[in-house]
This record gives sequence, structure tokens and C-alpha cells, in this order.
Amino acid sequence: MAPKLHGLMPILATPFDESGALDRAGLRRLVEFQLASRVDGVAVFGMASEGFALTAAERRTILSDVVELVDGRVPVIAGVNGTSTATSIEQALIAQEGGADALMVLPPFMVKPPAASLVDFYGEVAAATSLSVMVQDAPGVTGVAMPPTLIAELARLDGVDSVKIEAPPTAPKVGAVVEAIGDDDFAVLGGQNAQFCLEEYARGAVGTMPACEFADLLAPVLEQFVAGRVEEARAGFRRMLPLVLVGLQGGIAWAVHKEVLVARGIIDHATVRYPAARLDAGSRAAVDLVIEELELPPLPTAVRV
Repeated sequence: MAPKLHGLMPILATPFDESGALDRAGLRRLVEFQLASRVDGVAVFGMASEGFALTAAERRTILSDVVELVDGRVPVIAGVNGTSTATSIEQALIAQEGGADALMVLPPFMVKPPAASLVDFYGEVAAATSLSVMVQDAPGVTGVAMPPTLIAELARLDGVDSVKIEAPPTAPKVGAVVEAIGDDDFAVLGGQNAQFCLEEYARGAVGTMPACEFADLLAPVLEQFVAGRVEEARAGFRRMLPLVLVGLQGGIAWAVHKEVLVARGIIDHATVRYPAARLDAGSRAAVDLVIEELELPPLPTAVRV
């Protein structure tokens, strides 16, 4: 049976060394940090992973390493971002062979598909693999709009059992999708770096999938909220909000995530791959100020490998 996706499931950054090569030791520390933070799942090849800049061989290596390190403790979700049905199915089958537990599937975006054709697209991808499929609703990146009525139709497809809402304003759309679907077995999750995760939870979301540098701060906030300690959760979230917001800057978000991970001793280098951009001096100073004001704890010694 496919795992029920819920809770905190960060999108893993992809660590590179100074030359731009894959840093597998840094990836190991990053995964161990997530597990030590009590996450409910991890995702690879999402937007925050620089999945657009990874070779097919690197994708295989990353998935293999993450699946081995996680060792069944939480689900591993693999992003699929093909530009056609054929390429999406190819990525899905590679992820299945590599040991992923679920797929997070973007709609084709190079040639914008009519909304009605997405039912066929997601149906074919789901039918081609035994893994559960998450619909990724991210019109800011893809330019493909998915109204709640369409998502409800996709939810009726065999194998499609979750959606990640990244269409702002996310909280109202989460509520509309939950109402349109009316099925507790279908998981509605939020994105947008968890900026409105508490509002999304209040509207019926069962999880969130932000970047990975603050999992240890967000996990207790979500636990408090689910347990009914709402004011405590909101206070904890307000404290970490500057870190959430600084990682939402288009074009440099990838570098921001990595600068924070470097500052915390989780990875060694903040290297990004084109077309992601490095931080200029002013942006780096702004990130450093957030880190300093929050007094972020470094990576625990026990996780250093």
C-alpha cells in the first residue's frame, strides 16, 4: 500500500562542491539533518532541488543515496518534471526503479496543455507506474492553471492520491480543493516554502513541502498546531518567519537555501548551477543578518559524517 503523505516533507537541496560537482557527503549530512529533525518525508528533484540542472546520471545517484540513507524510515518522493507524457513516464519509471515511494508530477510546461488534457496526462503517468502520484499545482513556474474542479477530477484517477498547492493565495485554494474533493484519503499539501502553512492546515491541508534548511524549526510548530496548541505554534512560526521569507526570492532562492545550510554546517559550499544565481554582497548580508538574529543552532555533532 502506498504511504499516506502528510506532515513536514522538505524538498532537499542538491549540494555541489566548489567545482559544481555533486557533493555526496554533503547530501548525506543533509538527509541525516532531516531525519534528526523528525520530518515525515523527504523529496528530491523538486523546485528547491535545482532538479532542472541535474543530469540523468546524477538523478539516479541522488535517489539511490537518499533511499539508502532513509532506509524506509519516511517516504521518499521523487519529482517528475518532464515536458511531455513520454518524458514524464520515463522519469517516473526511473524513480520507481530507484526505490522512490511516491512521485510529485508537474504538468507539461514547455507547450502549455489545455486543462482538459491534463486528466489524460496524469492518468497515463499513474497507469505507467506502481507509485502513488502527487499532482504539483505550480502555475508560477509552469504557467499551467489547475482550478479546484480540475484537481477534483484528477483526484478520482487511480493512483493519484495527493496534490501540492503552490498557486497563491495558497490557503484559500487549499480550502477550495479540500471542499471540491471531499475525500479524507486524498492528501492536500501546501508549498511556497511553508509561508502560509498554518493557514493551509486550518483550511484542511495535511502537510507542507518547503525548502530543507529549517526543518528542525518547523517540525515542532506543526506538531503544536496539530495538537491544538495554536498560539504556541503561531509564536514559534513568527520567530522563524524571516527565514521563510528570505528563501522566497525568485532567482536567488536556491542560493539562499544553500547559504543557510552552509552557515549551519550542514553542507560545505553554496554552489548553484546556472540558471540559478549566486548571491550578491547585499543579499548575502541580508541572509547573514537573519541567521544571526535567529541564532540558528549548528548541525548536531552526532549528524556530522
